[in-house]
Amino acid sequence: MANESDGQERKPGKRSTAWGVPAKSESRWAPRLAILVAIFLYVRLPGRYTVGPTWVVPALELAVFVALFAATPLGMSTRWQRTFAVSLIAVLSVANFWSLVALVRLIVYHAKPIPGPELVDSSINIWVTNVIVFALWYWELDRGGPDARLQAEHEPPDFLFPQMVTPAAARPGWAPRFIDYLYVAFTNATAFSPTDTMPLTPWAKSLMLVQSLASILTVTLVAARAVNILT
Repeated sequence: MANESDGQERKPGKRSTAWGVPAKSESRWAPRLAILVAIFLYVRLPGRYTVGPTWVVPALELAVFVALFAATPLGMSTRWQRTFAVSLIAVLSVANFWSLVALVRLIVYHAKPIPGPELVDSSINIWVTNVIVFALWYWELDRGGPDARLQAEHEPPDFLFPQMVTPAAARPGWAPRFIDYLYVAFTNATAFSPTDTMPLTPWAKSLMLVQSLASILTVTLVAARAVNILT
């Protein structure tokens, strides 16, 4: 029958294992390290690609980062702490987009040629930061966030991972972790489109669209011009 699988009838109201299971507790060291790497890459940018003095944005980000780390050493967070975490990711996003816009404007409108090595180095910093920032967005927002995903009843998934379509191919109780979202962000930034993981909700599709756009600008406009200068 259509409602039966392997002789067993699917119970109404139960979420299929193909749509994920409650996640196990995850160490927050990976996303924290990613944030520190993003801050370091921002500091490496020349001053003309940053918002105000180079140290202002990293100092603000580090202050929020330290406050969050001190408040949630074991990883669990309250509503206001999650709000601060989302705000920190938003600051990283705005700062990186500002850097990208500044770099594009210098290429298009700057009368004096920009040194090729500076363009290559800056575009790599911005591209890698783009991957990190959107990995953090995907990890923080999917199914209501890392804490909500621990609950038996959580929001429907925003991303369809291959293991969710074919649960037999994954270990029992598999659920996405930060490395999975980092991989999604990396492949989206290189292919300019989803690869093996599909966005399901409007916000997930919108974020992937914005990330692809930023990656295209960085790779095609900035990197291509820099290679042209070098040659």
